[in-house]
Amino acid sequence: MKLAPHLYRLGNDIVASYLIDLPEGITLVDAGLPGHWNDLQRTLAELGRPLSDIRGLVLTHGDSDHIGFAERLRSEAGVPVFIHSSDAHRVRTGEKPKTPMGPARIGPMLGFLAYGVRKNALRTRHVSEVVEVEDGQVLDLPGSPVVIAMPGHSPGSIAVHVPGTDAVFVGDALTTRHVLTGRVGAQPAPFTDEPERALASLDRLAAVSASWVLPGHGAPWKGSPADIAAAVRAV
Repeated sequence: MKLAPHLYRLGNDIVASYLIDLPEGITLVDAGLPGHWNDLQRTLAELGRPLSDIRGLVLTHGDSDHIGFAERLRSEAGVPVFIHSSDAHRVRTGEKPKTPMGPARIGPMLGFLAYGVRKNALRTRHVSEVVEVEDGQVLDLPGSPVVIAMPGHSPGSIAVHVPGTDAVFVGDALTTRHVLTGRVGAQPAPFTDEPERALASLDRLAAVSASWVLPGHGAPWKGSPADIAAAVRAV
């Protein structure tokens, strides 16, 4: 799905990742579920770009529904996988604290689980080798992504700001579609390690200048980061 010049979404409102297509190469943000490998292949074919044009994959955090095809891309194509150092252990092992599930409705929850099964979520592979990044780092990748620490959902959650596409990718720092209730609109994401810390991190997002805010779950937000941060806090 093309969102804007150079900017594409893989997946859908249930689980999404993103592709930035620039003349110097491709940067991916998040890797969805393992079955999104086919979505990646289709998008590359539509763009007329080979897999070898992917220069790097940046993970917003280490949860399984964001790392789907990351290890396959790394092992088969040699693409480096970048993640904040505080989530490096999580992405390598899958170890994470248990968090309260919170509100849920049976229909949306079963839909999320069924989609995961269709996209091979049960076969997610952990990422054995990663490049650790830190807050404020500008990555040497197409679009020069800027790492913005957004701890809360996980210790190493980040937003990824790519000024050339006028977009900021936020992972699960917030959501625009709650995967367990089906509720749409800007709101806190479920399965968050430290909810209050996640809300505090929205101050960092609000300071970013961009026209697109792109979450890992839910519809893209066409508007300012400050506006969506305020909307999440108002819930």
